[in-house]
Amino acid sequence: MGYHLKQFCISLGKAEGRAAFRADPEGYLDKFPMSKDQRQAVINRDWNGLLELCGNIYYTSKLAAFDGINFQDLAGLMTGMGRDAYRKMMVNGGRSIDGNRYKSEWKDA
Repeated sequence: MGYHLKQFCISLGKAEGRAAFRADPEGYLDKFPMSKDQRQAVINRDWNGLLELCGNIYYTSKLAAFDGINFQDLAGLMTGMGRDAYRKMMVNGGRSIDGNRYKSEWKDA
């Protein structure tokens, strides 16, 4: 389901793909038969939505890089923590496993 979304994202790894997307975003997206929701998530830069719609962080990070967002900043955006808090968490060993091991531990599960 995410094939065309991933193909779009990976195309941004090449200068010609970036130039074409920059020149005509809508026209360039037409080359990739994504679902309406996937296309809208690209336009909105809905980072978590892209993953929910069968994207992959390693592919969608190409779109973030296109926008000048590095991977650390992207992770901060996606977690809602912001870059500095995300970096501090990772430097201190990463996210706590408390509440992250089983869905039954989640507040909204």
